[in-house]
Amino acid sequence: MDKIIQVEPIIDSLELEELKKIISSRYVTEHDLTSEFEEITSKYTKSKHAISICNGTCAIFCALKALNLKKNDEVILPNITFISTATAVLLAGAKVRLIDIDPNTCCMDTTKIEAAINSNTKVIMPVHLYGISCQMDEISKIAKKHNLKIVEDAAQGVGVFYKNTHVGNFGNFGILSYYGNKTITTGEGGIVLCKNDSEKDTIYRLKNHGRIKKGTFIHETLGWNFSFTEMQAAIGIAQMKKLNSIIDKKLKIFEKYKFSLNNNLLRMRVIPEETTSAVHWLSNIHCDDADKLSNYLKRYNIPSRRIFYPLCKQPCLQNNEDVLKSDNSYENSDIAFKTILSLPSSVYLNNEQLDYILEKLNNYS
Repeated sequence: MDKIIQVEPIIDSLELEELKKIISSRYVTEHDLTSEFEEITSKYTKSKHAISICNGTCAIFCALKALNLKKNDEVILPNITFISTATAVLLAGAKVRLIDIDPNTCCMDTTKIEAAINSNTKVIMPVHLYGISCQMDEISKIAKKHNLKIVEDAAQGVGVFYKNTHVGNFGNFGILSYYGNKTITTGEGGIVLCKNDSEKDTIYRLKNHGRIKKGTFIHETLGWNFSFTEMQAAIGIAQMKKLNSIIDKKLKIFEKYKFSLNNNLLRMRVIPEETTSAVHWLSNIHCDDADKLSNYLKRYNIPSRRIFYPLCKQPCLQNNEDVLKSDNSYENSDIAFKTILSLPSSVYLNNEQLDYILEKLNNYS
């Protein structure tokens, strides 16, 4: 049996053909292929604008800087997410306000949002985690009631739809990521989705040294260099051609786990009905003890991955005065971290490998 891999991208001749265009043109920084990748993404997500950024973290940073956040302004985040959601807020000069999560989906618990709002609150940042959408109707309602902005961290949300609308389109800005282990990849890379021309221009200036055009040395505003590359765009264009087939394959893997699992100690995650198209970037399983299950699988050379560590417990954030807690206890976060494990989810998994994994899962005790 081939070695079982947790998650990996599909890279083949399609990417090579797109990369050959760059070699022929000799353009390596943002040019025609970058524009093409942005147009493909805009069309797929049905967002008016899609602006390429060097990575998802910088994309979040640019979206927050575009909102002109000040020193004491607060951004509400879920307690379980990848750390860049929080560090991008801190980099933008704002404060993080943590709320607990739904233990089944790991998305922010909408019943906790209003209690966390105060006079300094400016932004709600829902994170569409593990290919499931947050409850955007409720979040949008709360944001409107309190006159707050929404920045959607949809880093793991490419291909995810909430009530048939692609995530990233409900707030002021939406962020997509194309890191190497995501559903599709550009190696590194991100996209900012937005609705109007002025927002697009603001984001573009922020990522392009404060200027609206390259090749000039007159800079209208302050900005940074968060540019994309033609190499990233070439890979992204090829990856977008595979997106639907990748999503289908990952769904088949999840359903194989779900319908062949026969162990009362284990269950696959439940997908909320409002998430009309989930993407099983990683297939998550609920168990009695994630650490115990992980060590059990390791004995049989089956890789797994713990979910993201609660932000309130992160060593680098615990004593940070700009990271604020809204609860004395994050019980749901603790439950989720203790009981959820990500199973092998590579699109290259074959039936023999899946049957082997399932045999071990069904024998777990």
